[in-house]
Amino acid sequence: MSPPPPPLTKPSLSDLIFSAFSLFVLYSSPKSLYPNRRFFKFKFPVMPLTSTGNRHRFATPQSLSDWLRPRLAADSFAAWGTRPGTKNIHNLWLELEEGETSLADSTPPVRTVEVVVVRVRHPENRVLIESHQELSNGDVRSRSRPLSEKMKPGETVEAAVVRAVKEELGSIIRVRVGENKEDETFVRIVPNSYSSKVEERASVSYPGLPACYVLHTVDAFVDGLPDSEFCTEEEDEYRNLDEKEGSELAVYCKKHYWKWVDSDTLSS
Repeated sequence: MSPPPPPLTKPSLSDLIFSAFSLFVLYSSPKSLYPNRRFFKFKFPVMPLTSTGNRHRFATPQSLSDWLRPRLAADSFAAWGTRPGTKNIHNLWLELEEGETSLADSTPPVRTVEVVVVRVRHPENRVLIESHQELSNGDVRSRSRPLSEKMKPGETVEAAVVRAVKEELGSIIRVRVGENKEDETFVRIVPNSYSSKVEERASVSYPGLPACYVLHTVDAFVDGLPDSEFCTEEEDEYRNLDEKEGSELAVYCKKHYWKWVDSDTLSS
């Protein structure tokens, strides 16, 4: 029997900084050298505003709002929570409180998020994607992407994969885990499928706020999923934060809608 693959861990801070710097240099080069690439006007954050030792800089959602307002375009900031599919200031404040997001002290600020992306595979060469979401305020948000979830501080990729599957697909999984089995038995990460990259793009959830996404991607098989399109329900992701100001005002995903697509149709 071959030895088990080594555990998946997030790259070190130095690795991420090097990757970010390399991409910055790439996208800062003259367009004539890279005619087919899309160029961005904002840069990677050098120093997060909300580091581990400074996570509670914003005592309330209102203090965060007061800090952001002069740093963002007025029409963009006004769209938060009012434009269909967007989130509001309470969501961002809770992300900062949980350590899932950091903000660079710049104008505009840059939101940095580490995300685990799980390409759930089907034996018939198909991949599961989330077609759309139904939000708690009744809005419907288009997705068309594999299962993804913001990572927690200090969380390994393997732990994030299991948590993401349980939170977003758990209501439909028909496998019953026995008392002598670990939760991970219904999730099997494909060996050597891990990859990572850094992307910069405009945030859909928070209009006008540039975003830097550190993406950790793996392929995995998940037992107990239907072969056709299905819907899953997710409890309020802020259910454990009832004591925090504004948690009841945050927008969260109420239902996820999933479908299988040919794996060849997805870009790598």
